[in-house]
Amino acid sequence: MKTVGPATGSAAPVRLTSYARGGGCACKIPPGELEAMVAGLLPPPSPGQTPSPGQALDGDEDRLLVGLDDGDDAAVVRTGDGTAVVSTADFFTPVVDDARDWGRIAAANALSDVYAMGGRPLVGLNLLGWPRDVLPAELAGEVLAGALDVARAAGCLVGGGHSIDSPEPLYGMAVTGLVDPDRLLRNDAGRPGVPLTLTKPLGVGILNNRHKRTGEVFAHAVAVMAALNDKASAAALEAGAVCATDVTGFGLLGHLHKLARASRVTAVVDAAAVPVLDGARESLRAGYVSGGTRRNLDWVRPHLDAGRAGEDQLQLLADAQTSGGLLVAGEIPGHPVIGELVPAVAGATLVIR
Repeated sequence: MKTVGPATGSAAPVRLTSYARGGGCACKIPPGELEAMVAGLLPPPSPGQTPSPGQALDGDEDRLLVGLDDGDDAAVVRTGDGTAVVSTADFFTPVVDDARDWGRIAAANALSDVYAMGGRPLVGLNLLGWPRDVLPAELAGEVLAGALDVARAAGCLVGGGHSIDSPEPLYGMAVTGLVDPDRLLRNDAGRPGVPLTLTKPLGVGILNNRHKRTGEVFAHAVAVMAALNDKASAAALEAGAVCATDVTGFGLLGHLHKLARASRVTAVVDAAAVPVLDGARESLRAGYVSGGTRRNLDWVRPHLDAGRAGEDQLQLLADAQTSGGLLVAGEIPGHPVIGELVPAVAGATLVIR
């Protein structure tokens, strides 16, 4: 996609990533800061009372099955007819320069929150911020078209949305889905003795950072990010899993820390078993590490027994993913087991071996 420069009239490629400070899920607010922001939204329970999962209305605590408590992937509300509604929203700045690919990736990323809860998406609403005096509207149309392609592949309707004039391009979706309330995948249901499975390789954050800085295109990384987590979710349910999350901006270590903390267990990671995209290790050694990845690692360090893992290996495990795979407490055929959950170890939710 090209635009015409106003001064010279010459055609020049539009590099969407150059219009944003961050890129993809690496532009998330750091996890520690985010937890501090929402801490006051959860009132302390009365003595002897079980905490409610978020800000439920009085008398409706049993309807809000998943809320703010443990930072799960989506909210889940029981409807009363044997089903439950899954609701989520996700958006970010450009992670690649190709507008249609960005739309595809952002849609797959938003839909992933529903799959991570064991649900199926029904309808998505576009969330678009566009610097309309800087970037052509045609590019925004390409973003929306790419998202529609992925939503259709997921069997998810797209019903409008909301747009604003913003200084940076932003795109994502609010997605509503359905889930069986008795077959939820949630991040607080992990138990000792259960293996951990990861369904997509790590490294997209590193390769995206290299793409932003150099313009090099990594088609295999785009393919991984644009791939849906629908089959992985179905396989997890088929295997009887009850605990899962998806791996996005807080990296494998960040999301696994949240899962282990919520489940009151410790997660042991076999670093050698973690799948990694081609070119990611070399790009890491060349210095293509995002600020989001460094913040992820700083956040989990107080809870991490790193063993003999070096700094490069830790940065890879903390790499800020965009539209990453599912991290499932359970063994999923066709995907690598990368560790296990064990009884809680004092002072460590994460152990690297």
